[in-house]
Amino acid sequence: MKKVALITGINGMDGSHLAELLLTKGYKVYGMERRSASRDDSNLSSIKDKITILHGDLTDQTSLLNCLKESNPDEVYNLGAQSFVKASFQMPLQTAEVTGLGVLRILEAIKEYNINIRFYQASTSEMFGKVQETPQTENTPFYPRSPYGVSKLYGHWITKNYRESYNMFACSGILFNHESEKRGIEFVTRKITNGIAQIKLGLADYISLGNLEAKRDWGYAPDYVEAMWLMLQQDKPEDYVISTGETHSIREFLNVAFKHIGIDDWKPYVKQDPKFMRPAEVDLLIGDSSKAKNKFNWKPKTPFKIWVGLMVENDIKLLSK
Repeated sequence: MKKVALITGINGMDGSHLAELLLTKGYKVYGMERRSASRDDSNLSSIKDKITILHGDLTDQTSLLNCLKESNPDEVYNLGAQSFVKASFQMPLQTAEVTGLGVLRILEAIKEYNINIRFYQASTSEMFGKVQETPQTENTPFYPRSPYGVSKLYGHWITKNYRESYNMFACSGILFNHESEKRGIEFVTRKITNGIAQIKLGLADYISLGNLEAKRDWGYAPDYVEAMWLMLQQDKPEDYVISTGETHSIREFLNVAFKHIGIDDWKPYVKQDPKFMRPAEVDLLIGDSSKAKNKFNWKPKTPFKIWVGLMVENDIKLLSK
């Protein structure tokens, strides 16, 4: 019999990549979306006829229970969140409601409907924030530096708490930064590749950015969603760091991305603007994913230069249409 998965946040980058992966594995895939007049389903365009969309909201317990009843899933992947770090400083209450308490609501709904459903919670390296040790592992103490990081930390701990209190199969993947062509335009990586595509096509003269020295452990999203799936196929539920173990600055990202269109000196094309600086920046995030490698043989497949190039190419193609 086909396995059934329910994905919250299915129209986001990770949700759409995960849906594609699960379809290749023979799953029946349901996606949960908020009802909205201005819904952007562009990430799902290639698979929209193969999945079923349900309407629900992480702030509405009843709608979550209804989505479980309609889909009757074996696995639930909670990828829905207010996930833009800078916006979390402007909307801290909404971020806490959706990104923090939303996890509790969905765990409660699973406990009420069918406690045997396997649950994946999308945790994040932003929970490490002001890092207490380098590299970061599953045992590194957390020190979040944004309302988003704090909300995700609540989601992380409540998942662990329900696992231990009710013997639920509930895992958190502590995913470090990962990107792809489906990344939202408001995120710095996509802002850069889209800006470079505009410069190449004569549609813009420069890109405005914040802190160029910020460093991240960056991977490619399709590699990372495979790790989510693998976590729910194990014999027992545990939490895992998923990362490349390499770190790159925004400056390095610019080097690789501009080189892709034949520009070596990008400084004339980039302006720094204080309005894009975070009120509190995270430190050097670099993950150690050896537990995932040892437990289920996961490792990142796509090198930094390759996926940055893929993002630039994709944006040139989109803007050339």
